[in-house]
Amino acid sequence: MSDKAYQLFEEIQQARGVQLDVVKEKLKQLQIETPSWGYGDSGTRFKVFQKTGVPRNPFEKLEDAAQVHKVTGLCSSVAIHIPWDKVDDYGQLRSHAESLGLKIGAINPNLFQEDDYMLGSVTNADAAIRKKATEHLLECVDVAKETGSRDISLWFADGTNYPGQGHIRKRKQWMLESLQTMYNALTPQMRMLIEYKAFEPAFYHTDIADWGMAFNYALKLGPQAQVLVDTGHHLPGANIEHIVAYLIDEQRLGGFHFNSYKYADDDLIVGAINPYELFLIFYQILDAAGDSDQAIQDTVSNIAYMIDQSHNIEQKIPAMIRSVLNVQTQYAKALLINHAEVAEAAERGDVLAAEDAVRQAFEFDVTPLLRAVREEQGLPADPMKAYLSSDYAQQITARGKGGASW
Repeated sequence: MSDKAYQLFEEIQQARGVQLDVVKEKLKQLQIETPSWGYGDSGTRFKVFQKTGVPRNPFEKLEDAAQVHKVTGLCSSVAIHIPWDKVDDYGQLRSHAESLGLKIGAINPNLFQEDDYMLGSVTNADAAIRKKATEHLLECVDVAKETGSRDISLWFADGTNYPGQGHIRKRKQWMLESLQTMYNALTPQMRMLIEYKAFEPAFYHTDIADWGMAFNYALKLGPQAQVLVDTGHHLPGANIEHIVAYLIDEQRLGGFHFNSYKYADDDLIVGAINPYELFLIFYQILDAAGDSDQAIQDTVSNIAYMIDQSHNIEQKIPAMIRSVLNVQTQYAKALLINHAEVAEAAERGDVLAAEDAVRQAFEFDVTPLLRAVREEQGLPADPMKAYLSSDYAQQITARGKGGASW
């Protein structure tokens, strides 16, 4: 270990008032789930720029995901999307993942790409279409049972573009009926994670438009229903860390879809636009981790950190590596917050001192710390460099162009 690293560690323990061994252990425990769709040809609704070497099937998606885990040690699970990742034998898919040192993560239903769903899926005025959509949700519960998955992530494109197009209250009731049917099919170990989005593709109203609506559904359904926060699914100016703190206190924060946005859409690499927001999200999570209430601690320990990005102009695997490393960096910085110092300043009404105690951790250079932790884990000190210097990217060119797509 370099002298600079030792100097850094001493500074961390003395100036930041945190225990270095605790920080390092928490960094080693961090896991971030990557999405199968982030490795295939997918991207914006305008055009998908096909890349040479992208996966041709779900098995190859897992192989690419294994490369990200190999160099980062952060990504031991992979979320799948049905029917994008539909296979005849999910036991075989699970075995393939395990042979690569991975596991199948969250199951994501698709209720927005069939013609029947143009005017809604579970909220469609046509009872036959609502039944079809609900049966797909139940199919995904069965997939979760076969793959050993705990979480089912739900995002609905349902909504309307014009006043009068749909009966908003009836659609609310139909949504709850469908979710309740799915909830009743869950095993005791499973969770239903309810996502939300302010708009797009529906521009007049979206059936689950914000975290409050998702939270309300979760309360009605039961403790296995929780809220999924997508960091790109908020209106500009939304205080996401406030939402996070509120949901933790209500014991209903189930997980994240990490990405980033600048105006309204998501799918930029997480932390690319506003890394301070990501840091502040982790600040709230780590503050809650130290709560004396065991229920709050349990909520925090069960948060699922997941990437939800469809890299379009970037190379798929390097983009995913960059995404997870950005998350790891901001998590490391948040671990350096001296919560006692923040609390003392807040209690005496010293606004600037409290803010400074938080900001100092954000401005800290954690690069030597992360390199040292990786070395202790037997991982490359520079994961991106390690991947780019490997021959994997060259190997997969044999797949050709036009692999698995939406």
